[in-house]
Amino acid sequence: MRLGLGIDTGGTYTDAVVYDFDTCTVLAKGKALTTKEDLTKGIGEAIDALPSEFLTQAKIIALSTTLATNACIENKGGRAKLILIGTTQKVLDWIDAEAKYGLKNDDTLCVKTYGSFDGKIVDDPDWDKLLLDADNWLTDADALSVADVYTHGNAAFCEKNAKAILGARYNVPVVLGSELVSGLNVMERGATALLNARLLPIIQEFMEAVATALTARGINVPTMIVRSDGSLMSGKLCRNRPVETILSGPAASVLGGIGLTNCEDCLIIDMGGTTTDISMVKSGAPAMVNNGIRIGGWRTQIKGVFTDTFGLGGDSAIRIKDGKLELCSRRVQPLCVAAKKWPGVREALWQLLNGHWIYADPLHEFLYLVREPKDVSRYNPNEISLIDALRAGPMMLGNAARSAGIDIYSLKSERLESEGIVMRCGLTPTDIMHIKGDFILYDTESSILAARYFLRCLSHYHDDADSLSAFADEVYNFVKQKLYENIVRILLTEKYPEQFEKGLDEQTRFLISQGWKLRKSDCTIPFFDFGFKTVASLVGIGAPTHVFLPDVAKALGTNCIIPEHAEVANAFGAIIADISTKAQVEIKPINTAGGIVGYTVYAPNGRQVYNTLEEASCAAKEAAIQSATEEARRRGALGELSVDIQLSARIVHAKKDVAVYSGTSAIAVATGRIEA
Repeated sequence: MRLGLGIDTGGTYTDAVVYDFDTCTVLAKGKALTTKEDLTKGIGEAIDALPSEFLTQAKIIALSTTLATNACIENKGGRAKLILIGTTQKVLDWIDAEAKYGLKNDDTLCVKTYGSFDGKIVDDPDWDKLLLDADNWLTDADALSVADVYTHGNAAFCEKNAKAILGARYNVPVVLGSELVSGLNVMERGATALLNARLLPIIQEFMEAVATALTARGINVPTMIVRSDGSLMSGKLCRNRPVETILSGPAASVLGGIGLTNCEDCLIIDMGGTTTDISMVKSGAPAMVNNGIRIGGWRTQIKGVFTDTFGLGGDSAIRIKDGKLELCSRRVQPLCVAAKKWPGVREALWQLLNGHWIYADPLHEFLYLVREPKDVSRYNPNEISLIDALRAGPMMLGNAARSAGIDIYSLKSERLESEGIVMRCGLTPTDIMHIKGDFILYDTESSILAARYFLRCLSHYHDDADSLSAFADEVYNFVKQKLYENIVRILLTEKYPEQFEKGLDEQTRFLISQGWKLRKSDCTIPFFDFGFKTVASLVGIGAPTHVFLPDVAKALGTNCIIPEHAEVANAFGAIIADISTKAQVEIKPINTAGGIVGYTVYAPNGRQVYNTLEEASCAAKEAAIQSATEEARRRGALGELSVDIQLSARIVHAKKDVAVYSGTSAIAVATGRIEA
C-alpha cells in the first residue's frame, strides 16, 4: 500500500485522514478540537485518533488550513509595514487605497521616485534619509514588505536593494511583491506583500506545531500544504509565502467535495467554526477567480479557486443589538466548549443569571489568556492589567474589568484578541445545537444558562421552556437565512457580473430576504410569488452543514448532498491534491513612426531586446518554461514534470478595422505528482 496522511486545521476542528493512493480510499479518519493556545495539541490528538500502523507507513503528508483565511476575515495577524516605491500618499488617498485594497495609512509609507516603466531609468530611494525619517515607524514592525511601481522594467532592482538594506538594519523578514506576484497593479502587489508579512507568524506557528506533533510520533516524511489554487507546495516554502494559503482550506474542501461525490455541477458549502466558504463546480471542474483573490477587505493578486468567504460558522457570536438578536461574523469560543474545559464558566453563568443583571454590553461573554505576549512593553497599561488579571483563568467581562482595575467601558481587548493573545467566549450556533440536541459533545447546561440570560434581555421572550425552544429556532433560522441569502447573492453575481460588479443594492437584498421568508406557501398559491432556483446540487462539507443545509436546498428547489467523510473532506482534499505551477512572460513590440523595429521580452531575470518576433518568442518560451519548472521544484515536485507551453498573441483593431499587433504572452504550465 502507498499511504498518505492528510491533515486540516480549521478554526474549530483539526481533522486527519489516512488515504490509500492505490485503491483511492480513506482507510481511517480522526477529529479533534483546534487548540488555539497550542496548535500542537489539537493536531496531535487528531493524529492519535488514527491507527498507529498506518502512520508508520505514510510516505507523504499534505496539509490544509483556514488559519490564514480566518485571519483575513477577522483582521488578525502580526504587525507589518509596507513601503510603496514610486508613488505618493496623495495617490493612495485619491484612490481610497484602504477601502479598495486594504492598505491603511498607518501601515503604509510612500516613497516618491522617478524611474521609468521600460526600465531604462532606475531611481533607487535615498535609503539613508528614509531610515532616518521613518526609523520609529519601521522599528514597530515584526515584518516589512516592499512593492515598487517600476519593478517590471528594472527586474525588481529597487525591491531587492530594499530587502538587503532593511533586513540588515532591522533583522526582520522583508517580503517583496515581486517574489510573490507579477501583475502590473502596484497597489495589489503591495497589498499582497503586506498581507503576506502579516500572516508570517500565523503560518510559522502552524508549521512548527505540525512539525512538533509529527516528530513526537516518530513521523519524518515530506510535508506539503494546499495553496489557494488547489495545488501543493512544500512546507518549507509555505513558511515564506503564507499569503498563498489564504484559501488553502476552501481549496481543499473543493477538491474533497469533488472527490467524494463526483458531482458535475454543484456548490460546495463548507461551514466551519469561523467562516462559511462557498465554491462552484461546473462540468466537474472547480471555478477559478478571474483576477486575484479578494478577502476580508484585501485585494490581492493571488490566484485561487473561486471561493466566496463570509463570516458565518458554528462559532459566530450571537449578540443583541437594538433589542433584537444579531448573528455576528466575529468568532468566539462556544460557551459549551469553554465550560467543559473550565467548569468555573458554568458557575459564573449561574451567578449572572441569579443576579438579574441586564446591560447593553454582552456580560455573558468571557475572556481568557491564550498565550503570553513576547514583549509586554508594546501594550498600554489597561491591556497589561487585563493580561495580568487573566493569568488566573477565564473571566466574565465584568469580573475581568474589576480584576484589571478598570471600568467595563474602558475594557478594550480588541488588539489583544486580534493578535491572538486573548480569546473571547460567548453564545454561538454551536451552543444552540447543544440546546436542540443536534450536537451534544460539550457542556449543554452552560449553553442553556447563557440562552436564558438572552431570554431575559429580549422583551418578546420569557424565561421558560417554550421561549427557550423558540429562541433556538430563531437562531437556526438566522443561520439558514444567511446561507440562503449568500448563495443567491453568489449565483446572481456569477450570472450577471456586470450588473452586480459593485455588489447587490438594497432593493435586491430585500427581494432575496423575501424569497426566504415567503418560501413556505404550503398548498396556497399567492397572488404574486417569486423565488430563486438552481439546478446545482448543494454539497455540504463540515460538521454543521447537515443541520442547516437541507432546508436551504429545499428553498432553492435543488437537492442536498452530505457525502460520506464530509466531516473530514478538507483533510481528504489535501491528500489528493497535486503540484501545478504557471509562469507567464510578456513580449511587447518596439513601435516607431516607421513601424516595429524590435521586440522586448520581460523575463523574471530582466528585459531583453530582440530583432525578430521569432527570436523573442523562443526566448520568452524558454524563460516561461524555466520559471514554471523552477517554481515546481521549489514547491517540492519530485520526479519528471509535464510542461505545457503556449503563445497567445494580442491583436487590437484600430480605425477602419485595421489589425494591430500589441504583444504576445508565453504561458508555461508545469505539473507533477507528489511522490508517495
